[in-house]
Amino acid sequence: MLKRKKPHRKRSKADASDPVAYKQRSIVGSKVQHGWREKTGVVTEWKGTVLDQLPVNPSLFLVKYDDFDCVYGIELFKDERVSTLQILPDKSGRTKIMDGDLAELIVGKAVEHMFEKDDGSKNEWRGMVLARAPVMTTWYYITYEKDPVLYMYQLLEDYKEGDLRILPDSENKQVLPTEPGEVIESLVGKQVEYVTEDGTKRTGLVIHQVQAKPSVYFIKFDDDFHIYVYDLVKTS
Repeated sequence: MLKRKKPHRKRSKADASDPVAYKQRSIVGSKVQHGWREKTGVVTEWKGTVLDQLPVNPSLFLVKYDDFDCVYGIELFKDERVSTLQILPDKSGRTKIMDGDLAELIVGKAVEHMFEKDDGSKNEWRGMVLARAPVMTTWYYITYEKDPVLYMYQLLEDYKEGDLRILPDSENKQVLPTEPGEVIESLVGKQVEYVTEDGTKRTGLVIHQVQAKPSVYFIKFDDDFHIYVYDLVKTS
């Protein structure tokens, strides 16, 4: 079931009739709109920007849906629950790259990210800035220690406003959850198995390696549309 991941952190601010034809050209960078059939049979409407198409699984697209902070992995042309897929005419999701020096400063760094709660107080979330997002290049991929899902925010704005703090180098080593296994070569394309605390086994695919932190990977589990981020390093 495609669940809209409710933002656990509140910020104060913020027609194609034949889908098969679109398989012949890249839709990366395009705005898309489609229906999604829930388990109850109800069809919900979704609109967002296609960020990437994964070489390890060309059917899988990374999509940033409007008004939601996390990135979804969806097989737009293959999943039978997707209906009336439309590729909208403009590519308004593309943005200009700005503040290159500042971007280099935060990518690959452990950070504390400030969020505003419902009562107006602020809450710090410790995480790691993974990369500048493709297509929407004033946005950045980030994940959090307590919630290792792939998120996107306009972090340079937060940095300038004092809501993003880069942690000292001494605290920059261990932010992400780790899984055992020495990293010798790229694990992209490998099948993985993860056992939850209640003993449930989850299987998935390693879909991306983070350039700024080569031991860090994106994982797409078979039973979930969120993208998870793990540091696959050998632990002592």
